[in-house]
Amino acid sequence: MIDKLLWYCLHNQLLVWLLAITVILGGIMVAPFDWSTTILPRDPVPVDAIPDIGENHQVIFTPWAGRSPQDVEDQITYPLSSTLLGLPGVKTIRAFSMFGFSSIYVIFDENIDFYWSRSRILEKLNSLPSNTLPPQVQPSLGPDATALGQVYWYTLEGRDSKGNPTGGWDLDELRTIQDWTVRYALLSARGISEVASVGGFVKEYQVDVDPDALRAFDITLQDVMKAVQASNIDVGARTMEVNRVEYVIRGVGLIKSIDDLEQTVVAIKGESPVFLKDIASVVLGPGLRRGALNKGGAEAVGGVAVVRYGFNPLESIQNLKEKIAEIAPTLPQKKLADGTVSQVQIIPFYDRSTLIEETLETLNHALILEVTIAVIVTLTLLRHLGSSLLISSTVPLAILACFILMKVFGIDANIVSLSGIAIAIGTMVDAGVVVCENILRHLNLPSTNNQDKQSRLVAIWNGSREVASSVFTAILTTVVSFLPVFAMQAAEGKLFKPLAFTKTFALIGSIVIAL
Repeated sequence: MIDKLLWYCLHNQLLVWLLAITVILGGIMVAPFDWSTTILPRDPVPVDAIPDIGENHQVIFTPWAGRSPQDVEDQITYPLSSTLLGLPGVKTIRAFSMFGFSSIYVIFDENIDFYWSRSRILEKLNSLPSNTLPPQVQPSLGPDATALGQVYWYTLEGRDSKGNPTGGWDLDELRTIQDWTVRYALLSARGISEVASVGGFVKEYQVDVDPDALRAFDITLQDVMKAVQASNIDVGARTMEVNRVEYVIRGVGLIKSIDDLEQTVVAIKGESPVFLKDIASVVLGPGLRRGALNKGGAEAVGGVAVVRYGFNPLESIQNLKEKIAEIAPTLPQKKLADGTVSQVQIIPFYDRSTLIEETLETLNHALILEVTIAVIVTLTLLRHLGSSLLISSTVPLAILACFILMKVFGIDANIVSLSGIAIAIGTMVDAGVVVCENILRHLNLPSTNNQDKQSRLVAIWNGSREVASSVFTAILTTVVSFLPVFAMQAAEGKLFKPLAFTKTFALIGSIVIAL
């Protein structure tokens, strides 16, 4: 079969050239390296610095403010865990009951699709019996991301026009900007699943009730809570017609300031209303928190961007940076007492793209060096420039073919998977060396010019067919030796399988190109 294939390729050289050009163009289009091309469209292999070896899991978060861990365990964690155990493909469930909230990790089998498992969980949560959880407790599903998805951390800081720190912003002001401006803008970046706020103080209305005033007016704390909840709403009514003009009737009660809240009617005593300001003081203050963000010994406000599952992390970070550059001029600014204009800026302190680019650059540099060394070695030993260039060309062509296969089979590029290509380079060159050297021996270089074209083709065919099966068997033996790696499961499988795949792809590409 190999002999016939070789003979067919020798008599259809145009087809061979077209296949080689296809491999080159296709490999450039999907290569994980930052190769900018103006003609070819780019759809690179997803690239990250390290492989994601986490388990296939989903997170369910359920807040229940003010409740003890035991109450959360008995009334939320245990009922939910028992119900979710019946989902198809569930391997195990790990749950944590903390003060005021419950976290449940539903771990699925590796063969279960990520988004299919999310849909099954949502179906189960929406079909829970009414008495399963306490009233007004609503569990929520975590973002469609993994633990390795935190790719970008940043802080919000006041800076002048030269980029120097100026300060002048309170923690509650920065947190408000983060929650209502920056977060929603960054969420619109393609590939970003979640942007979580960290640090600072969440601004809220705080009602400090006077117990003596409650006793004087015979009002309970529950009455105050109900009045505040009922007053903070806009309601719609029917319409009325006056002089053939229709008017919409609305009850406007949405609270927009402290004065609006102070005017809330809590009760009617006799013919006089009791306002909230009569029994309590209303102020704007920071909400309770259970954590803080520290930068350089001082409190800060920031956020973390999480990449969507299955999306290219490097591309998502680039999209995020473009969005940051877009919204940067629109962020708030103020003039300080010394006349300095301080504008809020987004300052990163963890950027995964730096690590990814360094990883790619290291491997790219290593591949270039290995190809160069292969050229020098083959040129020194064979002392034939044409053959040396042919042998050396098998390495970049095989690497480009490997990139194409990585894209087809969904293998992400990281330091482990790309190392498989670097490991295989020595074996990739072997096939070309053996085939070319045997062809040179058959051509008998001193008398080559006296041979006609057909005789040269026969000599090339004889030289290649003599060693083709041996070379093919040798490469196949190396590929077969990696079969135990393909049988690995769980974390070790996610760590080493990509390396086995890329090395196999590179070896297969090298033998095909060499022959």
